[in-house]
Amino acid sequence: MKKIFSVLLVIILTIVGLWQLSGSRNYQIVGELISRVNTHERLIALTFDDGPTKKHTDSVLAMLAEHDVPATFFVTGKEVDIFPDEARKILAAGHQLGNHSWSHPRMVLKSPAFIAEEIEKTDAALRAIGYQENILFRPPYGKKLFVLPWYLQKTGRTSVTWDIEPETWPDVAKSAQTIAEHVIENAKPGSIILLHVMYDSREESRKALPSIINGLKEQGYTFVTVSDLIENRTQ
Repeated sequence: MKKIFSVLLVIILTIVGLWQLSGSRNYQIVGELISRVNTHERLIALTFDDGPTKKHTDSVLAMLAEHDVPATFFVTGKEVDIFPDEARKILAAGHQLGNHSWSHPRMVLKSPAFIAEEIEKTDAALRAIGYQENILFRPPYGKKLFVLPWYLQKTGRTSVTWDIEPETWPDVAKSAQTIAEHVIENAKPGSIILLHVMYDSREESRKALPSIINGLKEQGYTFVTVSDLIENRTQ
């Protein structure tokens, strides 16, 4: 009985450990993962996940244009396919586009064929709307374990996560003010901020954008795309 209990305990601990590993923001088994960049300059990257959507793309782009801020949009291939004009607006405004999978699944315990289709279809959708730059990848929910990192490394792709995620904690995500305060207080040179702004449920995040931008600019930060941030990292 004691032996069975020990085996079950080992299995449970292994499962828990693998689940925690799959959600690590700054580590993956193989390949390059970037959650923050080492830099001596006060540079910071503002990134948005999901979308584009018909309802909110224009308002987000208008806010960024008003403050002259570039951002990186990690979009899903399915939504690019549904709303190609909105994706083109993001591109025309000079922002960076990234691959956030086709259908936004948790990409753990998936076959190589499934992962390949999710990534390649999204890359194809981005190329179809005219995006010609290098395409970075962000795993949905930040989840990755064995097959996804292996495929990314095999195909020469860089995985990008984040080091500031205000929406993760309900007490922070409850208002635009607390979201902005969290971002400003936790920002460091080279930080990558994660926000979701494309759906109705993310109104507080959208409302927080001007305060985040103004607060970080007052601290001397310059906003850049993730690719520009990577180019300015120190060794």
